[in-house]
Amino acid sequence: MSSSTESDDISLADLSSPHRDLLWVLSQTGPSEIPPLHHVLTDYYTDGIDQTRVCDTLEKLIERNYVTKHIHDTTEYRLTESARRALSARQAWQAGIPTTEGGHE
Repeated sequence: MSSSTESDDISLADLSSPHRDLLWVLSQTGPSEIPPLHHVLTDYYTDGIDQTRVCDTLEKLIERNYVTKHIHDTTEYRLTESARRALSARQAWQAGIPTTEGGHE
Protein backbone atom coordinates (compact mmCIF):
# COMPACT_ATOMS: atom_id res chain seq x y z
CA MET A 1 0.00 0.00 0.00
CA SER A 2 1.51 3.32 -1.02
CA SER A 3 1.23 6.50 0.95
CA SER A 4 -0.23 9.67 -0.50
CA THR A 5 2.38 12.15 -1.67
CA GLU A 6 2.11 15.81 -2.44
CA SER A 7 1.94 15.12 -6.19
CA ASP A 8 -0.89 12.57 -5.83
CA ASP A 9 -3.57 15.13 -4.95
CA ILE A 10 -3.42 18.16 -7.20
CA SER A 11 -7.11 18.71 -7.80
CA LEU A 12 -8.90 21.73 -6.41
CA ALA A 13 -12.31 20.29 -7.35
CA ASP A 14 -13.32 19.56 -3.77
CA LEU A 15 -12.56 23.10 -2.57
CA SER A 16 -15.19 25.81 -2.38
CA SER A 17 -15.03 28.87 -4.62
CA PRO A 18 -13.69 31.10 -1.81
CA HIS A 19 -10.88 28.59 -1.19
CA ARG A 20 -9.93 28.53 -4.86
CA ASP A 21 -10.28 32.31 -5.11
CA LEU A 22 -7.99 32.82 -2.14
CA LEU A 23 -5.39 30.54 -3.73
CA TRP A 24 -5.70 32.53 -6.95
CA VAL A 25 -5.24 35.84 -5.10
CA LEU A 26 -2.11 34.51 -3.38
CA SER A 27 -0.77 33.31 -6.72
CA GLN A 28 -1.17 36.84 -8.09
CA THR A 29 0.01 38.85 -5.07
CA GLY A 30 2.70 36.60 -3.71
CA PRO A 31 3.18 36.24 0.04
CA SER A 32 0.62 38.34 1.87
CA GLU A 33 -0.95 39.19 5.20
CA ILE A 34 -4.67 38.82 5.96
CA PRO A 35 -5.78 42.48 5.53
CA PRO A 36 -4.70 42.76 1.85
CA LEU A 37 -6.18 39.34 1.07
CA HIS A 38 -9.43 40.32 2.77
CA HIS A 39 -9.51 43.59 0.83
CA VAL A 40 -9.11 41.88 -2.56
CA LEU A 41 -11.80 39.29 -1.78
CA THR A 42 -14.16 41.95 -0.42
CA ASP A 43 -13.78 43.86 -3.68
CA TYR A 44 -14.49 40.70 -5.68
CA TYR A 45 -17.50 39.31 -3.81
CA THR A 46 -20.53 41.57 -4.26
CA ASP A 47 -21.87 40.54 -0.84
CA GLY A 48 -18.44 41.05 0.72
CA ILE A 49 -16.58 38.46 2.74
CA ASP A 50 -16.02 38.48 6.48
CA GLN A 51 -12.38 38.68 7.65
CA THR A 52 -13.04 35.73 9.98
CA ARG A 53 -14.03 33.67 6.94
CA VAL A 54 -10.76 34.62 5.24
CA CYS A 55 -8.89 33.39 8.35
CA ASP A 56 -10.89 30.15 8.44
CA THR A 57 -10.31 29.63 4.72
CA LEU A 58 -6.57 30.12 5.15
CA GLU A 59 -6.51 27.59 8.00
CA LYS A 60 -8.28 25.00 5.81
CA LEU A 61 -5.76 25.65 3.02
CA ILE A 62 -2.90 25.22 5.50
CA GLU A 63 -4.38 21.87 6.59
CA ARG A 64 -4.53 20.80 2.93
CA ASN A 65 -0.88 21.82 2.38
CA TYR A 66 -1.78 24.53 -0.14
CA VAL A 67 -0.69 27.46 2.02
CA THR A 68 2.03 27.97 4.61
CA LYS A 69 2.01 30.47 7.44
CA HIS A 70 5.20 32.39 8.28
CA ILE A 71 5.34 34.40 11.46
CA HIS A 72 7.98 37.09 11.87
CA ASP A 73 7.03 40.63 12.83
CA THR A 74 3.77 39.94 10.99
CA THR A 75 1.99 36.79 9.83
CA GLU A 76 2.43 36.10 6.14
CA TYR A 77 0.73 33.45 4.02
CA ARG A 78 2.39 31.80 1.02
CA LEU A 79 1.42 29.23 -1.59
CA THR A 80 3.10 25.85 -1.46
CA GLU A 81 4.48 24.13 -4.53
CA SER A 82 1.52 21.76 -4.31
CA ALA A 83 -0.86 24.74 -4.61
CA ARG A 84 1.04 26.09 -7.60
CA ARG A 85 0.75 22.72 -9.36
CA ALA A 86 -2.95 22.46 -8.47
CA LEU A 87 -3.66 25.95 -9.83
CA SER A 88 -1.74 25.15 -12.99
CA ALA A 89 -3.70 21.90 -13.45
CA ARG A 90 -6.97 23.76 -12.90
CA GLN A 91 -6.06 26.42 -15.47
CA ALA A 92 -5.20 23.66 -17.95
CA TRP A 93 -8.53 21.96 -17.22
CA GLN A 94 -10.42 25.24 -17.69
CA ALA A 95 -8.64 25.76 -20.99
CA GLY A 96 -9.49 22.21 -22.10
CA ILE A 97 -5.88 21.09 -22.08
CA PRO A 98 -5.35 17.51 -20.84
CA THR A 99 -2.94 17.24 -17.91
CA THR A 100 -0.11 14.74 -17.80
CA GLU A 101 -1.01 13.79 -14.22
CA GLY A 102 -4.32 12.33 -15.37
CA GLY A 103 -6.25 14.17 -12.68
CA HIS A 104 -9.61 15.77 -13.28
CA GLU A 105 -11.02 18.95 -11.83
